[in-house]
Amino acid sequence: MELLAIFITAIFIKNFVLFYFLGICPFLGVSKKLDAAFSMGLAVTFVMTITAVVSWMINHWVLLPYNLEYLQIVSFILVIASLVQLVEMFIRKISPPLYQALGIYLPLITTNCAIMGLALLAALKNYNFIETVIFGVGSGIGFTLAIILMAGIREHLDLADVPGPLKGAGIALIVAGIMALAFSGFSGMIK
Repeated sequence: MELLAIFITAIFIKNFVLFYFLGICPFLGVSKKLDAAFSMGLAVTFVMTITAVVSWMINHWVLLPYNLEYLQIVSFILVIASLVQLVEMFIRKISPPLYQALGIYLPLITTNCAIMGLALLAALKNYNFIETVIFGVGSGIGFTLAIILMAGIREHLDLADVPGPLKGAGIALIVAGIMALAFSGFSGMIK
């Protein structure tokens, strides 16, 4: 039951974008079209999951046993940068159109604070290995859910009569705020 609570919490209750407000740059930048948003969500989910696994191993097998906790941030940055490079090379090779669609936002996963937040929060919460993996997968799914919902809404807003000053980033931020309020309604699900 504890694993399910971690999973549900990461997706809905403490969603990295809508609760912690981490990962806003790719969230707003790539959420204009559903297909690009879905692809970005999958890439972030993959990177979050692998980051959770590798950062847990580095933290528990190297940093903690040798009292090197002060190197957490540096080691996590190296892990994240390496993983994003692998994802970027894979997408470039497999799907050049998707690589072009994601544009600058794909390398921005490296500096996506949601990924770093995941590694640091998992270490802070002192999750065991399985809990860390569940937390990573749930957080990635939560990011994907948020960006897909945002992309769907933004595609509909393109056809709506939005007042001039609110077009673009203005209405996107208003929608993100309303989504954050809606997701906060899930907070009563799990105690």
